[in-house]
Amino acid sequence: MRIRRPTQARALLLASCLVISSIATAQEAEQQPLPPAEYLSDVSYTLTTGLLEGRMAFIGVGGAIDGQANPTLTAQPGQIVQITLINGDNVEHDIFVEGFAGADSPTVSQRGASVSIVFRADQEGEFPYWCTVPGHRQAGMEGAFVVGESTAEPQRDLPSIVRPASDVPPPPDHTAGPVRHEVVLETIERDAFLADGTTYRYWTFNNQVPGPFIRVKLGDTVDVVLENPEDSNFIHSVDLHAVTGPGGGAVSTQTLPGDRTGFSFKAINPGLYIYHCATPMVAHHIANGMYGMILVEPEGGLPPVDREYYVMQGEIYTADVFGVPGHQAFSATKLLNEHPEYYVFNGAVNALNDQPLEANVGETVRIYFGVGGPNKISSFHVIGEIFDRVYHEGSLTTDPLEDIHVTTVPSGGTVMVEFAVEVPGDYVLVDHALSRAERGLSGTLVVHGEPNPEIYDGPVNAPAGH
Repeated sequence: MRIRRPTQARALLLASCLVISSIATAQEAEQQPLPPAEYLSDVSYTLTTGLLEGRMAFIGVGGAIDGQANPTLTAQPGQIVQITLINGDNVEHDIFVEGFAGADSPTVSQRGASVSIVFRADQEGEFPYWCTVPGHRQAGMEGAFVVGESTAEPQRDLPSIVRPASDVPPPPDHTAGPVRHEVVLETIERDAFLADGTTYRYWTFNNQVPGPFIRVKLGDTVDVVLENPEDSNFIHSVDLHAVTGPGGGAVSTQTLPGDRTGFSFKAINPGLYIYHCATPMVAHHIANGMYGMILVEPEGGLPPVDREYYVMQGEIYTADVFGVPGHQAFSATKLLNEHPEYYVFNGAVNALNDQPLEANVGETVRIYFGVGGPNKISSFHVIGEIFDRVYHEGSLTTDPLEDIHVTTVPSGGTVMVEFAVEVPGDYVLVDHALSRAERGLSGTLVVHGEPNPEIYDGPVNAPAGH
């Protein structure tokens, strides 16, 4: 079986069969055999090719090796290793790791083409890797692969990936007729903090997780523009669940690095919807952070509230177990087994504890909540509060449920909850599958104001979670 470059119409159909995705030109992609499903990596690296200081080199992409010439690659004994080689200079290259079965690649000869090798690190020691094209090793394309050393990397001085929950645009003008919106989504791949001492290579819409909150009204037309920068290493796209049309727009936006695509749609169904990348392997793109929400307000708009917040739950699948410091590689094995190491609100561990939601006693709060997933259902709950109204599964045209304490949200689903705050203190946002709180999934709503002993008489700032 051989991979062919997906056409726009076929791209979504490949989601169920592609395990490792690579960007490639049409000519190169037809030469690449599908990696067998049993070889799913525990640790992965990406290298591109180019010139540094006048010499040919493999150049690291992402993590602690980013930008390094011929970086030292490491693994633990017995791990499955994936190395992806991207042609960055339009010169023919390959990669060979001495001493391991299957650790030699075909050549890639055009800029942007890529190939992956997957092998088991079944012996300890230091082994050279190099380009076997005549003259390239001598010209500088040689590095070391070390089996048995620690794979932990030092914490890097990187910015946060977290989109603040308060980043919600104002309501549209419902006194005006239908209008046209332009929504530009840029697919940025970047390293950022996952947890204290731990970093991860995220894929994003507009540089944060989740992507921007899109807000329109019923009858509006939306022009969606997807931009994939030249320095990206993967194809990306967008599927908006609010779209009536093939793939939710994904068939029109399978976008190579350096390209720009788009489409238009009319918002004909009110509701709160998820959007996400839909490039195979779709679950990989979503797990790396490529999800967000779009709100189509019903005729007349939503009831006014004092505070609005945007919260999304996601899963991150790392090669190392939860809490290991250093730069964490993605694990396809754990993704396919639905075994995440991290659960997060808005992209990172403790994101909404470090940047809490806030309100004052007597105010009304609305939370737009969604599950990017890609796999797990959420039992959304705010400890110490009861939702006055729950718009189940994001429906805004049916009567809301009232007086709900926990609401179930499927993967790829949404809910809108509203409640008044009567007592000051710290309120904890959780998925009531509470083991997940131990893996990073909690947030805080801080309510300011005077005590209200008629409703609650006691200390109002107990430790979070109590």
